Amino acid sequence: MLSDHIVPERLAAVCGTPSYVFSERLFSERAALVQEAFGPGVDICFSIKANPFLLSILQESFARVEVCSPGELRICRKLGIAPEKIVFSGVNKEYRDVEAALEYGCGVITAESPKHFDLIVRCAAELGIKANVLLRLTGGSQFGMDESILTDLIRKRDESAGVRITGIHYFTGTQKRKAAKIAKEIDEFEAFLARLEAETGYVPEEIEYGAGLAVDFFDKDPEEAEKVRLMEIAPRIREFGAVPGRRLTVEMGRFFAAPCGFYLTRAVDIKRNCGVGYAILDGGLHQLKYDGQLAGMQIPGITHLKPEPEGGFAKAVLPAESGGQAEDNYTLCGSLCTTMDVLARNVCLPGLSEGDVLVFHETGAYSVSEGMAAFLSRDLPAVWLLREDGSLVRAREKAETFSWNCPSGEES
Repeated sequence: MLSDHIVPERLAAVCGTPSYVFSERLFSERAALVQEAFGPGVDICFSIKANPFLLSILQESFARVEVCSPGELRICRKLGIAPEKIVFSGVNKEYRDVEAALEYGCGVITAESPKHFDLIVRCAAELGIKANVLLRLTGGSQFGMDESILTDLIRKRDESAGVRITGIHYFTGTQKRKAAKIAKEIDEFEAFLARLEAETGYVPEEIEYGAGLAVDFFDKDPEEAEKVRLMEIAPRIREFGAVPGRRLTVEMGRFFAAPCGFYLTRAVDIKRNCGVGYAILDGGLHQLKYDGQLAGMQIPGITHLKPEPEGGFAKAVLPAESGGQAEDNYTLCGSLCTTMDVLARNVCLPGLSEGDVLVFHETGAYSVSEGMAAFLSRDLPAVWLLREDGSLVRAREKAETFSWNCPSGEES
């Protein structure tokens, strides 16, 4: 269900295609919903890899932002994000990256390995500052450190004058659909913290925990399903954050950002091959990313708009849904030269014509940052922010993906 302030017809008329539109209000409302569920004793952190374009509207909503690359840090600096709010994370930190983060004054920096830790120690000493460090505990992947290695660093914590180990970072994965799974994970994490205290006497001042709550891209009412999941895990999160002297920050990206985004793309060719209706769109899978989508078999929320003779757009008679008459069903394909470029199959779009605009819902997370943007060197789509007051602000013009420089004397 679309929020009252989302008017797809206006988005299509103003923003063109292909383009992304991100709603400030929906993003802020999702942050407020999570904060209310977790309570004042828990801070929330936005992982900006989900959508860096939302950085300009999150200052008041989040206690922290997670930054995972030098490029993301440069974006934060350009936008003037308060350095004390930044958690500088990521697996491949070089000396210059650590130096840039510490010089900017990032509130805390994570150590993914003993090498990372030593790098931070050396850099902080050479800068003559004290760095706040979170040690990352692995969840069984390439991220973080084994319990024994992390514990050994804690044992030697007084030997590293340039850093202060303020706490532990723990994130095992995303799209967790069962509250019981998250609760069990927290139980196991607390058992580790108890062992750590018993063996080293160390009690962390802060915990950075990635809950990984799932987003339901293909449900009829995703907001309700996601709210139920949030409320189921909220009591355990509150309990986890109620330990005296502990600052708990819950970090997420997709769960905060997904509901606030819309992707607009236009039908440029309609045809039938071997009895199957195909609509070729001016976008594609290089720009549209739904976690869990399998060869276009799942159908997300889509609003079908038709251009009006006098200008502007109007909603089609029926909303897009699966089923219907065979002649009304289409496989939606993008502009890439690969059979993989299927956005959705068997979508019911009565009267679909060239020039119609399709608005895909729940695209606020990762579509803009995780798609195969370089494939076929298609232009990057425009990006718009829908402000609280209803105004649309262009955050990025439609732009060429690459600028190719040919040798002198050859045609470009």
